[in-house]
Amino acid sequence: MRVLEYPFDADEIIRKKKSLRRALMEEEGASARLKKKIAVLGGSTTANVVQVLDLFLLNNGIEADFYQSEYNKYYEDAMFGNLELDSFGPDLIYLHTGIHNIQSFPDPSDSAEQVQEKLEEVFGRFYSMWKKLEEVHGCTIIQNNFEYPDWRLFGNKDAVETAGRVRFVRELNRRFSEYARENKNFYIHDVNYLSGYLGLTKWCDPFYWNMYKYCPAVPLIPELAYSVACIIKSLYGKNKKALVLDLDNTLWGGIVGDDGPENLQIGSESARGETFLGFQEYLKAQKALGVLLNIDSKNEYENAIAGLGAKGSALTPDDFICIKANWDPKDRNIAEIARELNLGADSFVFVDDNPAERHIVSEQIAGIAVPEIGEPENYIRVLDRSGFFEVTNFSADDASRNEMYKANAERSKLQASFADYSEYLKSLEMYAEIAPFCKEYIPRISQLTNKSNQFNLTTLRCSVPDIEEMAASENWITLYGKLEDRFGDNGVVAVEAAEILGKEAYIRLNLMSCRVLKRDMEFAMLDVLVRMAKEKGVKTLIGEYLPTKKNGMVKDLYTDLGFTKDGELWKLDVETYEPRCSVIRINE
Repeated sequence: MRVLEYPFDADEIIRKKKSLRRALMEEEGASARLKKKIAVLGGSTTANVVQVLDLFLLNNGIEADFYQSEYNKYYEDAMFGNLELDSFGPDLIYLHTGIHNIQSFPDPSDSAEQVQEKLEEVFGRFYSMWKKLEEVHGCTIIQNNFEYPDWRLFGNKDAVETAGRVRFVRELNRRFSEYARENKNFYIHDVNYLSGYLGLTKWCDPFYWNMYKYCPAVPLIPELAYSVACIIKSLYGKNKKALVLDLDNTLWGGIVGDDGPENLQIGSESARGETFLGFQEYLKAQKALGVLLNIDSKNEYENAIAGLGAKGSALTPDDFICIKANWDPKDRNIAEIARELNLGADSFVFVDDNPAERHIVSEQIAGIAVPEIGEPENYIRVLDRSGFFEVTNFSADDASRNEMYKANAERSKLQASFADYSEYLKSLEMYAEIAPFCKEYIPRISQLTNKSNQFNLTTLRCSVPDIEEMAASENWITLYGKLEDRFGDNGVVAVEAAEILGKEAYIRLNLMSCRVLKRDMEFAMLDVLVRMAKEKGVKTLIGEYLPTKKNGMVKDLYTDLGFTKDGELWKLDVETYEPRCSVIRINE
């Protein structure tokens, strides 16, 4: 829904929040949204925060059921619980606290030891809450850090003086960050940055606090809710994966076909050139995080390549996976890019300076994000604040994603030279590491359960604690699969987990990254799963296919794997099973 996409009109969202929710609930496909239970424990009034957060989550495909603590009862709920919260069973807890919830600030005359004692007291209060919530609920926690105070007793020295409040808040935020680094299912919502970005005076407007106990001020609640929603949708696999970029007046100033690459505005020679250079550098940094870069430009291919090679350009043709420079409609090119990358259209963000092209693409391609980027000076700000690629977990696989997709393109070229597909698979010289879940890969395994939609038979979404619990239990058979070949390492691409119930094992997780489809990895995973099942005395493997809007490609998988249908379930006799993978070396 466009009104809920950045940049948005916060006042309009607050005014129309009820009608917007009705419209979202009536949208086609609303029943397919991911269902989650979210507890909001607030140190201020949270009613409007929850209502607006609900809208942004619905717009990202997440339908939330909310629990709200009573005003300023966040500590009591966290430490002592209550029947309502305990029975609610949250999947995620959001601690919406702020500077008003710091109970013990330093006095100007406090010694360094007294200031440290107060710091430990405040941090310890939050630390004890986090540990108690982890112990009782074992779910994901999102915690606000603190905005700076809107007044400074020591003036500019408040950031330096031992008893300065700015210094005190800065140290608290540092301690919060350290805890987040050490606890992988705990995430900081950076209120400190957000309040500075939007303006501390507006954020801490005393009218809204004194009258209604709202912090931030009501007009800024949509900004806060949007920021929290970005974290949540990232945790549950709703991030975008790829950018599709126009060229002329998007990556550089000017038209390469008319002006020539030597006359393009890019580089440090002019203010406008620096603007486009900054945008290119931002995109290159996104690539380093695993965002897939692609080109869709109405241009001659040779001109596009020449433009990317222009003096002063930060990007080169090698930075892109697909380059579509032709005179075809841009929506058709994007569909072709999606096919080549084996991604859904809803994985893409289309960036083009031309509003007509943006309109056509948004109308023709369902699910694609098409931000209103404005003038070149705003390109970075709009993309960055949109949170399309919000980072919650960052792995080595993410960092090397572009190289992996480029290697896939090389595999496609090789495939075209073979008449026999099995011979092509053998020529890849594939090697699989298949083993039980281990600590090193648990964040990636959790990420896959939340991101994989097409090759995913149950679409069970798992947090890091969920995966850790499976890995530690004797009642589960767990497997991750890494796949390498002559072109490179694909990383962890497959996950299986089966719950043992007597002589039967129910496959609860069976999923694979789309970048290794049709490579027989599913057979390799099953071969190892059967072997481990035998070792644990399991006689029958039981699978289930739960159809969704996106996983139709695996509706016949269990038939292909040799399972027999029994009602709604699929069964495999472990004793009579014969290994099926002949083109992948496993754990050699």
